[in-house]
Amino acid sequence: MYIVAIGWAYVVLMLALTASSVAKGLAVLVFLGIIPLLLFAYLAGKLVPRRRSVAVSDEMGHQRDAANPDTD
Repeated sequence: MYIVAIGWAYVVLMLALTASSVAKGLAVLVFLGIIPLLLFAYLAGKLVPRRRSVAVSDEMGHQRDAANPDTD
């Protein structure tokens, strides 16, 4: 998933480097590069712990079932 962010950063960097002025290059870098990448990193970071907690609770449920063979 991070390969998309790396590719996006590369493309935006190339756009910023080829801008006609320094101000336009900085604007492209900030508004098309830094802000979207920070948003992506924030959202990706928020989703990962939720997935891990679901997986851990599923594993704990299977361990309890294996420890008590009388339950169906």
